[in-house]
Amino acid sequence: MTRYLTRDRVAILAALVGPLAAAAILLPFRSSWSNTNVALLLVVVIVGVSAIGNRAAGALAAVGSAVWFDFFFTVPYYRFTIRSSDDVTTAVLLLVTGLAVSQLAARARRLKVVAITDEGYLAQIHDTAALGQTARSPDAVVDHVKDQLVGLLNLEGSRFEYGALLGHPPRLQPDGTITMTGHTRWDVEQRGLPGEEIELRVFGNGQYYGRFMLQPKPGSRPSLQARLVAVTLAGQAGRALAASQAARN
Repeated sequence: MTRYLTRDRVAILAALVGPLAAAAILLPFRSSWSNTNVALLLVVVIVGVSAIGNRAAGALAAVGSAVWFDFFFTVPYYRFTIRSSDDVTTAVLLLVTGLAVSQLAARARRLKVVAITDEGYLAQIHDTAALGQTARSPDAVVDHVKDQLVGLLNLEGSRFEYGALLGHPPRLQPDGTITMTGHTRWDVEQRGLPGEEIELRVFGNGQYYGRFMLQPKPGSRPSLQARLVAVTLAGQAGRALAASQAARN
C-alpha cells in the first residue's frame, strides 16, 4: 500500500510539472509546428502521468496541459486568453481527449497493460471528441464510431442497437478483454476474435443506451490497445447520447 501511495504522490508531482516542462521544451518549435501537433504531444504526457499514477493525476495533467497550451501556444501569447476559434476548439479537445485518455491509461496501469500512445489511435479519439463537440445529433457520433470500429478491430461490419439486451453474445469488456457466456475469458491473442457477433455496451453518465454489435472477420486478432481504444470510442458515443438526452430534458 505504501509503495502505491508513494507512486501516486510522484504521479501528482509529475502531473503538476510534466505539462509545463513539455510545453517549455516544445516552445522553440512554436512557429514551425501546428498547434494540433503540440496538443497531441501533450496528450502523450497525460498518458505517461496516468500510466504511473491514478485517475486524479491523469485529470490534473489534462487540465495542466490545456492551461499551458493556452498560455504558450495560442495568441495572445503568455496570457490566459484565446482569440482564434480554432485554438479554442483545439484547447477544448485537448482537455476532453486528455481526460478520456487519462481514464483509459489509469485503467491500463491497474490491469498492467500498455498505455495507448500510438498516434493513429490518439487521432481517432481526437476526431471522435471533435465530432462530439460539433455534431447536431448523437446519431452522427454513433455512426462515426461504428465505422471506426470496423477498421480498428478488422471487422466484417458493425451495427448499433438502441437499448437492446437480447441474448448472451460474447462481450468486449471495459478492460479490453472478451468474455463468453458464464464470464469465461476468451484468449484473443491465441484464438482471434470469436466467430459470432460481439457486443460492446454503451453507457453515458452511468446510464445504458445500447450496444455496438461487432461482426468479426475470420482470424482477426486486434491488439489489446485497439480493443481499449474501441472501448474509449464507445464511451464517447455514450457521452454524446447522454448530452443529447440532457438537452431534451
